[in-house]
Amino acid sequence: MNPVAPLVVVEPLRRVHCADCRQGPLPLLILELNAPRCLDCADLGHLVLLPRGDAALTRRARERSSLWAVVVRHDRRRRRYERQGLLVEEAALARAESACLADAEARARRRARDAARRAVEDTRFTAAFAEAVRALFPGCPPERARAIAAHASVRGSGRVGRSAAGRALDEDAVTAAVRASVRHDDTPYDALLMAGVPRREARARVAQRIEKVLEVWHTTPEVP
Repeated sequence: MNPVAPLVVVEPLRRVHCADCRQGPLPLLILELNAPRCLDCADLGHLVLLPRGDAALTRRARERSSLWAVVVRHDRRRRRYERQGLLVEEAALARAESACLADAEARARRRARDAARRAVEDTRFTAAFAEAVRALFPGCPPERARAIAAHASVRGSGRVGRSAAGRALDEDAVTAAVRASVRHDDTPYDALLMAGVPRREARARVAQRIEKVLEVWHTTPEVP
C-alpha cells in the first residue's frame, strides 16, 4: 500500500482571502479544488504551529498527533516550496515537549560522549598524519609536521586531510598537504595574491621555491 501524502498548508506570499468565509488576508491556507481556504473552514483551525528546527520534538509531535499537516512557503530565489514546520494537535505537542524534557539530560550526556570520542579520534588521526609527513619528509622539523597535520586534519574543514585519501594517509594526499603548507608559509604566495596576481601566475612564481624546500625535507637530517 502506498503511503498517504501528508496534508500541505501554505504560508502565502501575497494577500489571500478564504474562498468560503472571505476572511483574510490569511497567514496560512490550504488549497481545495484550487481554491484557498482558511484553516477553520478546512477543519484544521484547532491545530497549532510547531516551527521547524527541533527534529526530535517534530518527530514526537507528529507521531502523537492523529491529525497533522506540513507547512510550506515558496522561496522565489530557489523556485521551490520549503518546509516551515508542522501543524499538530496541541495536546500532542504538549506530550512531545514533556517527552523531550524527560530525556534532555540523557541526550546531553550522549552528545558529550560523542564529542569526547570525536576529540580522541581527531587527536589520534592528527598524530598519525604527522607521522606520515615525517615518513615522507624526514627533514621536515617535527613541530612543523605536527602543524601541517593539525591544519590538514580539522574535522569538517574540507581540507585534504579529511578527504578519503587523506584519511587513508595516501602518499599523494600527505604530499599535497605539505606542499600547501610550504606554499603559504615559506613563499610570498599569499602576498602575491593580495597584490592582485592571478592564482595560476602566483603559483608558477613560487613553484621553484616550493620544490627547493621539499627537496631539503626529503633528505634525512644528519644527527650531530
